[in-house]
Amino acid sequence: MKILLAACNAKYIHSNLAVYDLKAYSSDYDEHVILREYTINQPKDEILKDIYSSGADVVCFSCYIWNISFVRELIRDLVKILPKTAFWAGGPEVSYDAEKFLTEMPEMTGVMVGEGEKTFHDLLEFYIDGKDSLEEISGIAYRTGDKIIHNGWRELMDLSAIPFVYEHLEKFENRIIYYESSRGCPFSCSYCLSSIDKKLRFRDLELVKKELQFFLDHRVPQVKFVDRTFNCKHEHAMTIWKYILEHDNGVTNFHFEISADLLREEEMELMSQMRPGLIQLEIGVQSTNPETIRAIHRHMDLKKLEHCVNRVHSFRNIHQHLDLIAGLPYEDYDTFHQSFNDVYQMKPDQLQLGFLKVLKGSLMQKEAEGYGIVYKEKEPYEVLSTNWLTYGEVLKLKMVESMVEVYYNSGQFWHTLEYLVPFEKDAFTFYEKLGSFYEKKGYSEISHSRMRRYEILLEYLQEETDVPTEVAAQKMLYDLYLREKLKKRPVFAPDQKQYETAVWNYRKNNQVSKTAHIEVFENGTVILFDYEKRDPLSKNAYTEVVQL
Repeated sequence: MKILLAACNAKYIHSNLAVYDLKAYSSDYDEHVILREYTINQPKDEILKDIYSSGADVVCFSCYIWNISFVRELIRDLVKILPKTAFWAGGPEVSYDAEKFLTEMPEMTGVMVGEGEKTFHDLLEFYIDGKDSLEEISGIAYRTGDKIIHNGWRELMDLSAIPFVYEHLEKFENRIIYYESSRGCPFSCSYCLSSIDKKLRFRDLELVKKELQFFLDHRVPQVKFVDRTFNCKHEHAMTIWKYILEHDNGVTNFHFEISADLLREEEMELMSQMRPGLIQLEIGVQSTNPETIRAIHRHMDLKKLEHCVNRVHSFRNIHQHLDLIAGLPYEDYDTFHQSFNDVYQMKPDQLQLGFLKVLKGSLMQKEAEGYGIVYKEKEPYEVLSTNWLTYGEVLKLKMVESMVEVYYNSGQFWHTLEYLVPFEKDAFTFYEKLGSFYEKKGYSEISHSRMRRYEILLEYLQEETDVPTEVAAQKMLYDLYLREKLKKRPVFAPDQKQYETAVWNYRKNNQVSKTAHIEVFENGTVILFDYEKRDPLSKNAYTEVVQL
């Protein structure tokens, strides 16, 4: 008897912690359990062939908003070539409407609802040992004849009972390592599924330390904690942050999703001592509109959040990623405009402008009709319009998002933007107008090279603004060389032939690396860009003003 755990990830670099947890918890059946990870970009024929060749008697799919349509299509073909195989599904995309899913998918045997480790183990006992019957297994919905039976959700388990899944790191080479030190969330944000699981549970800290040391010993490049609000328990967060500070290997980066307004002075003082790049923080702001914050049942002290973000920013050693969500209740175009500016002025390293996704099982799904929230029928169930935001305004925000991704979040235009944005009324207006220019010129539907993005920006400045383009071009040149020694000089760069001899002599006399670049700017400043020394956060070259 063979049971296959199948994950269809969004990208190859991703891994599916859930299926590894299920397999690890059922290690007593290890010889019977096969684990396969695919991607939604793979040809379906490859996956069909692999699953068919596995000889599995039971196939269990892990289902999320990014793969559910793909999984449905796979199953409908798999039953044709594996008519005697039992098919099960689990994960958030099927847990909250299991009966509906089974009604729509007659090919399915059943659904594991909610937390799956113990449920999967019970299913193994049923299929392999013939123990009990399906009606005695909690945490499942299943088909029996023409009926669909739901046995109810299982009691939540002790998180420390799940074995460590990364003993064989070779399986995860060149892939993101996800790690879980807690489950559940103490907050009740209406758009989030984590708010449903109110029983907050923590993995034993001695176990966590041992497992973190494993990552450190193996010099894993990055470990992403999937804890929903990592710092909701001060002692837990401090113990982990202290451990990684004291055992820093100089390589590994740890990613945490936190609530910035919960940060204490003791935690920030600890952060100030960390190596640049040791940790990075993702902070969900979502909105700065008080009415919106109340409507989504979110608790946030905006002034404290801003203070903490600015304080961490002052350390110059931690990447901060701040999130906004468009399409929330009571957030119209103008209030979102303000929310954007409020977050932008905090100078995050990345500003993610996301759009509300009305997730199955969330409180927002129940409240959507009352708020006039219209969203896509198909996953990811993204907002189309609300009582406060038209579809046309959503499209305008999509263009702002695109411009922010290209020009701000890429980190390739820092000095250019620092110079340009103050010429506009505010930051949001700058990206809004730039996005309109892209659409007017027909640039928005085309993929552009990095150099072309600079040229379009210069074109926008020349045609739509009164910004001194000569100065802007110099800022762009500086940003370009910060990232790499260009093989071909940009069309807007001034000729350097008159300086060639002086630059050559300086290189020779100072033993400058061949990989470095020396640029003479129009104001007479000479800057050396050293690509062998890079900033650990921005990855930009080390720069030094020199005299030729």
